[in-house]
Amino acid sequence: MGEFAGAVRERLRAARADVETAHRSEDAFEVAVACDVLEDVQRVAREHGVGLRCEVSSGGPR
Repeated sequence: MGEFAGAVRERLRAARADVETAHRSEDAFEVAVACDVLEDVQRVAREHGVGLRCEVSSGGPR
């Protein structure tokens, strides 16, 4: 499970970065897609018992 968990956590970091990028672009469709991807990654993590680490971005909450 170590490799899988690591891959899920990496995908989670990437998805969070994509959400931040989408917000900066101010493109509503891009934001919606990025948020959907993030929710999917979070769901997969929960379903497989991968702990979700709370990471705060340097940009702060939106």
